[in-house]
Amino acid sequence: MTEKVLTSEQLRIDAEILSQKLEKFIRASVDKFGREGVIVGLSGGLDSSVVAALAVAALGAGKVKGLIMPERDSSRDSEADAKLLAETLGIEVEKIELTPMLDEMGIYDHVPRSLLAQKGIAGALVKGGYKLYAKLTGESPLLSGLEGTSFELLKRANAYYRMKHRLRMVLSYSRAERKNLLVAGTANKTEFLTGFFVKYGVDGAADIMPLLLLYKTQVRQLARFLPIPEGIINKTPSPDIIPGITDEFAIGIPYEKLDLILLGLETNMEAEDIAAEVSIKREAVEYVAELVKRSAHMRSSPLTPD
Repeated sequence: MTEKVLTSEQLRIDAEILSQKLEKFIRASVDKFGREGVIVGLSGGLDSSVVAALAVAALGAGKVKGLIMPERDSSRDSEADAKLLAETLGIEVEKIELTPMLDEMGIYDHVPRSLLAQKGIAGALVKGGYKLYAKLTGESPLLSGLEGTSFELLKRANAYYRMKHRLRMVLSYSRAERKNLLVAGTANKTEFLTGFFVKYGVDGAADIMPLLLLYKTQVRQLARFLPIPEGIINKTPSPDIIPGITDEFAIGIPYEKLDLILLGLETNMEAEDIAAEVSIKREAVEYVAELVKRSAHMRSSPLTPD
C-alpha cells in the first residue's frame, strides 16, 4: 500500500526554533521601521494571543500594547479571554467600545435590529440563513462574498460585518502612530489563502504579519509552546462578528482537513489524489481551490491600468 503524503506530520513544526525565528523577525521589523514597539488587537482568540506572546518574547512586555475592541455582537467570553491573555503576558491594554461608533455610522441598520437583539436566538437564525443561502444558490455565503454579488441580503451582511474589522484597523493605526508603534497583524496562512479575512480590515492590513507562513493547525502547535492560557488554545475558533458563526461552520471544513487540502493544492496535487489522501469528497477539494481562486484579489495590490 502506498504511504500517505498528506498527514498531520507534514505540518509538524519545531515550536522552539520557529518561535525564535519569529521573535527575531519582530525585533528586526521594529528596528527597520524605527518604532518603539508593537500594538496588537486582542480578540481573545488563538492567533492574536500567539502574536502578542511572540511580541512580548521579542521585545519585552513594556513595548507591547494590546487593544480590546468589542462591539454589540461580540461574545463576553472573548473580552474576558483577551483580558486574561493581557494579564498573563503583563502587557498594557486599552479597551475601546465600538458600538457607539458603528451605530453612528449606521452599520447596525444593515440588518433588522430585532434579528440580532437576543444572541441565543440570533445565532440560530444566522446559521439557518447561512444554510438556506447555500441551498438556494448552491454555494456558501463565504464563497459568494469573495467577489461581487447581486443577492441583497448577502450585500447587507458583508457591509455589516466587514466594517467592524475595518474600524478596528483604523483605531489600531490611530493608537500605533500616536505611540510610534508597529501594527502587528494576526492573519494565518489558512485564512489568507481561503479569503477568510476582511480586505483592509484589522486582520488583513498591518505593518507585519508574523503568522502568515503558518497554517492554523501550526499556529495551535506554536501556542502550546508559548505562555498562553489553555482555554484560549482549545476554544472553538470564531470571527466573533456575527452571532452563531464559527470559523469551521463558515468555511465548512475542519481545520485539520482544510490545512492538508491547502498543502496538497500548494504542491500541485490533483484534486482526486488530495481527496483520497485526506479522506474527503473531491467536491470539498474543488471548493477550497475555488476559495483560493476567488480570494486572489485580496492578496494582491489594487488593480492598475496596463
